[in-house]
Amino acid sequence: MAITVAAPSETTRAWALVRLTRPWFWPLSWAGALFGAVLATGGWLPPRGAVPASVAAAIVLGPLVWATVFALNDLHDLPSDRRNPRKSSAPLVTGVLTPADLRRCAGWCAAAAVATATVAGPAFVAGTAIVLLLGWLYSAPPVRLKARPGFDVAVNAIVVGVFGPLAGWSLHRPAADYPPVLAVLGVLLAAALYLPTTVLDRQADRAAGYATSAVRWSADACYRTGLALWATANAIWLACCHLDVFVVRDSWLLQTVAAPVLVAVYAFLARQPSIPRLAVVALAFAVPATDFLLAYTGGVTDW
Repeated sequence: MAITVAAPSETTRAWALVRLTRPWFWPLSWAGALFGAVLATGGWLPPRGAVPASVAAAIVLGPLVWATVFALNDLHDLPSDRRNPRKSSAPLVTGVLTPADLRRCAGWCAAAAVATATVAGPAFVAGTAIVLLLGWLYSAPPVRLKARPGFDVAVNAIVVGVFGPLAGWSLHRPAADYPPVLAVLGVLLAAALYLPTTVLDRQADRAAGYATSAVRWSADACYRTGLALWATANAIWLACCHLDVFVVRDSWLLQTVAAPVLVAVYAFLARQPSIPRLAVVALAFAVPATDFLLAYTGGVTDW
């Protein structure tokens, strides 16, 4: 006798689509954009005339871009995800969503992202289009940067560490005026946070034949490289504070204390990485970043 499996309900499928977008990653983009916007304006809130653009940017940087990127990623990662215990509940693995669902999701969300970005201006539209293109190049064959050691780290570091803050900045000032040192810092920090994530799926990626950074190199090499990148970024950040690169302040005591603590936190938590552990590392960096922004909004210099 044939066994009939009930099709998932529309509510189940809708919730699966929400899970597909990984809402817990949205704040990563928002935090970077907020940092860039505060640097551009010297204030925590956008000028009244920039509110519509800021809302549109939040929608693009949150659900729309992440939905597009993750739909493409899950679609092309299925052979690996089926071997990965961490992805056992993924909607495509469980069958709640189909490959066709993910293709539609990626297409519609990409189109919606570009359309919504028009509210934020031409520079934001161009940035959105570049990020979506990089997301496609990262996941989809034949390029599939995810399976090219080094390129998998680089594309994520550029998107999160540069395009995120630059998105907030571009809402208020020309993108060409974005400080190069912040772009370097963003790449170093984002690369340090992304490298351990390649270790999480190392066994499944290796079984599927994906040559990610962790597959090509050892987990220990990824850890040491990430720690070196993180320590370098914190050293540059601390130097910028004490050299008054962005804002003059009498005391940078919190920054001075925080830098070695952040390196120690990374050294401890990234040794055996997990998404929650790396989230703690990122949140720890938010403490000195917030202190810096408080100093900056209290005494903006014309640099």
